[in-house]
Parts: sequence; structure tokens; C-alpha cells
Amino acid sequence: MRIAGWVLTAVMATVGVAQAQDQQTLADIRQELTVLHVEVQRLKREFSTTGSPAPNLSGSSILERVDAIEAELQRLTRQTEQLNQRVQNVVTDGTNRIGDLEFRLVELEGGDLSTLGETSTLGGDTVAPETGAATVVTPPATDQGELAVGERADFDAASQALSDGDFQTAADLLAQFETSYPGSPLAPEANLKRGHALEGIGDTREAARAFLASFTGDSEGVFAPEALYELGAALGRLGQTDQACITLNEVGVRFPSAPAFANATQEMSALGCS
Repeated sequence: MRIAGWVLTAVMATVGVAQAQDQQTLADIRQELTVLHVEVQRLKREFSTTGSPAPNLSGSSILERVDAIEAELQRLTRQTEQLNQRVQNVVTDGTNRIGDLEFRLVELEGGDLSTLGETSTLGGDTVAPETGAATVVTPPATDQGELAVGERADFDAASQALSDGDFQTAADLLAQFETSYPGSPLAPEANLKRGHALEGIGDTREAARAFLASFTGDSEGVFAPEALYELGAALGRLGQTDQACITLNEVGVRFPSAPAFANATQEMSALGCS
């Protein structure tokens, strides 16, 4: 997390005049926290019953009743899986937003961004009680097989635009993808590609932010080495040589066997890192 703090400091230092329009007040942050609170309350209402259950388990024979019970069980299982996915999306998106608010709050108060720790998960750890109350189900880790309707198609469309060299369209589509599918398992790759698209249109500062989002989204994942290398290279192009050298050096420390390590070494040599 220390490397994320250093990098965030370096990226924000390049904002320049854009800081005046990006900076939020404490009232803005309080308003966003209020919105998050409302969303959590809406989620809690999902666990409240709306009336007496009335499953249709009728049948003239034992087999028909067994079939009806099986169909009802399948229906309830599907609803449970859908609710688990919604809970996970809310927790992931809410945690990310709180982390962003913590960063901006420390920035507004003039604190040390490098001291920011890992943001605690929204709602805390879900520990099942030993007796009494109903068990709280922890949503399973999402894999690439659990995608929302249209998620893969939208991602592929943005990727195709990037491959075709239409960088502006790719950047717009990938930004829309992040908004439409918060907590997506494709987010690290999507942010990495968004960074490449933004570099293609010459927006190196926002590209650095996208590479950072890709890395912090899954710092041990398959796209983490490339995201960290691209982040360091972008910082070098922004003139943040010291932070670039620190970031590029982390590629070798964290991922010594990744192909990005060789690229990071070359970039460090070009920047004159000691």
C-alpha cells in the first residue's frame, strides 16, 4: 500500500491548474458519504420480508409434489445467487468509494498521503454467529465466469476499438464500462487498456491514474506487473523521475519473473535511476 501512496502523491502533483476544478470541499465528501449510507440502507431492506411465503407446492401425487419442491428450490437458489452478487458489488464499489474519499479528505487537510492504510471492507468482516441469529453468507470470490448481462460484449467492443487505434472511443467505452460494472472481474484489464487508450490521445496524467487503478484493483493479479510498469513509465514522462524510479524498481521486487521486469529495467536505465 506504501507504493500506492507514493504513486498517488506523484500523480496528484501533476494536476496543476486542474486541481482547482477537481478539488472537493468537506461538504462534498460528507454528501458522498450520505449517499453511500442511503445505498447501504437500501441494501439492508433487501433482507426484510414483504409478507408470508406462499410457494406453489401443489400436486396430485408424491412425484408431482417433489417436482414442485425441486422447482421452488431452484428458484430460491437463483435468487440467493443474484442477491449475493448484488451484495458483493455494493461492498466492492462502496469500499472503493470510501478509499477515494479518505484519500481526498487527507489531501484537503494537508495530511501525509503515504500513511494511508488499506481501506477496511464496507460493512466489516462477515463472521457467522455460533448460535441464534441467521448466518451471514459471505459472497464467493467472483471469477470471469460470473459476468453481468452485456458485460463481456461491452468489454470486447472497447477492446476492439483500442485494437483498431480508435483511442478516444476506446477510452470513452472503457470509462463507461467502469461506471456500468463496478467491481467487475474484468476491471484490472479494463483499466490497463483504458490507460493505453488515454496515452494514445496524449492524456498521460489520466493514463497514469488508470494504470494505478488497474494495479491497486488486483495487486497480485495477472495484469499487475504490466500495470505497475506502465505506471512507472507514465510517471517518468510526467517528469516525476524520483517516483517513477521507485515504482519501476517495485516491478522487480514484486514480479522478478514477469516479462514487465525487463521493460522496467530498460526504462530505469533510460531515466537514469540509481
